[in-house]
Amino acid sequence: MKNDRILIFDTTLRDGEQAPGAALTISEKLEIAQQLAKLGVDIIEAGFPVSSPAQFEATRLCAESIQGPVICGLARANAKDIEAAGKALAVAPKRRIHTFIATSPIHMKHKLKKQPAEVLKMAVEAVGFARSFTDDVEFSPEDACRSEIPFLCEILAAVIEAGATTLNIPDTVGYVLPYEYGRIIAELKEKVRGAEKAIFSTHCHNDLGMAVANSLAGVRNGARQVECTVNGIGERAGNAAMEEIIMAIHTRPDFFKDVQTNIKTTEIFRTSQLVSRRTGFVVQRNKAIVGANAFAHESGIHVDGILKERSTYEIMTPETIGLTGSRMVLGRHSGRAGFADRCKSLGFELSKDEIDAGYAKFTAIADKKKEVFDEDISAIINDEIRVVAQVFSLEYMHVSSGTGTLPTASVKIRTKGEIKLAAAFGDGPVDAAYEAIRQATGVSPQIEDYAIRAITAGTDAQGEATVRIRNGKRSFLGRGVSTDIIEASAKAFIDALNRMAGAEPTERHAETKAEL
Repeated sequence: MKNDRILIFDTTLRDGEQAPGAALTISEKLEIAQQLAKLGVDIIEAGFPVSSPAQFEATRLCAESIQGPVICGLARANAKDIEAAGKALAVAPKRRIHTFIATSPIHMKHKLKKQPAEVLKMAVEAVGFARSFTDDVEFSPEDACRSEIPFLCEILAAVIEAGATTLNIPDTVGYVLPYEYGRIIAELKEKVRGAEKAIFSTHCHNDLGMAVANSLAGVRNGARQVECTVNGIGERAGNAAMEEIIMAIHTRPDFFKDVQTNIKTTEIFRTSQLVSRRTGFVVQRNKAIVGANAFAHESGIHVDGILKERSTYEIMTPETIGLTGSRMVLGRHSGRAGFADRCKSLGFELSKDEIDAGYAKFTAIADKKKEVFDEDISAIINDEIRVVAQVFSLEYMHVSSGTGTLPTASVKIRTKGEIKLAAAFGDGPVDAAYEAIRQATGVSPQIEDYAIRAITAGTDAQGEATVRIRNGKRSFLGRGVSTDIIEASAKAFIDALNRMAGAEPTERHAETKAEL
């Protein structure tokens, strides 16, 4: 392979958000896009503008605000979709329209109900129309890996002639194996007329657990763009995980000779944590690269080897992805300056007011815990300081429960300058607290999901509770952090209620999804 850069096309905000339950607000999308720019991705697929007002606005705001990456909008092969994408992206200094249409026999027959000739005509017209908005046009033959190679060659050659500059080859249903996917990329690069004028791209789904392996096979066979998501989130079993692709290329230069990315790897862990928090999708402990156990060692043999030479059992260092080699521990005697410095080293750029508020929360936790870890500080900033507008705030809560007693809870809620008191009982302490909060706030959304996890180790660890509520067709995710799991659960419920109360009418999950 010659000396080439692999373009990283991040679709966390589009394909990643299509994971069931991963709906993001406009502000959350913008926050993640800003971190993706800091990470160094080349292209951000900000959304599917035609699908809803929220998708359009999120794409437009990214186009307006994000500096560095190309901002991309998805569009089906029709004028309405492409025009919406063009308008949303109009203010972006670097913009791309990504248009697609299915090309496999099963999709053309059952979904599109069209003949190949009709599909080819639609693809060419779509690319031509997209070129009226930007010179950077990407075309995807949906379900490419179950399409017939001769037809793929024909349609790809036609869209190149129409002006497509990137040809994306999606394994839409995660069907093929690495050898097959690599062979498809190699064959298309060899047989498609005008292939040298376009960049070939991978877009692999993980239904058989092959998304990353297939993407890397594509790179080995000449693909120079990889489409992926942070933490591998996405439809069904997800997309190719960006962090795994990046670190495979970074760690194995002997295999990926003279191939590199523009990614700042030290931002990987921070990006992973942000996406996890904003989507509510917890990263599994044994997840490659960013899981809690990725750099953990317990076996005596392994520990002995690590102490003697880290490379015996670690093929990369935690510092490479933005973790510190050893945890920085703060306590009740740590001053404001030490707290502010630690926040800065963790990547948070805080105002003086945010530092003051964060330090107050920090000292409250430090009085309860012997040690405060990096994860605690991140939780303080993410879940206690940078929060949504407080329509409801929890002023007081008391919960009583035990063996042979009926769990009861009493709460004091401040809302719009008024104090509301309520008491209730429930099946358990959390249920009792939630019922009391419902009575005090006067709102009773359906609870769809509830989870709690320890952020750090030890008996005095902080717990992070997440709760997803539904109000009509919309769902909202709330988070709460405390050393007391009941308090964390109550904070999460209040956070979800605040998100529901403060939601903009246009901030709703996309009504139309796109499969690539």
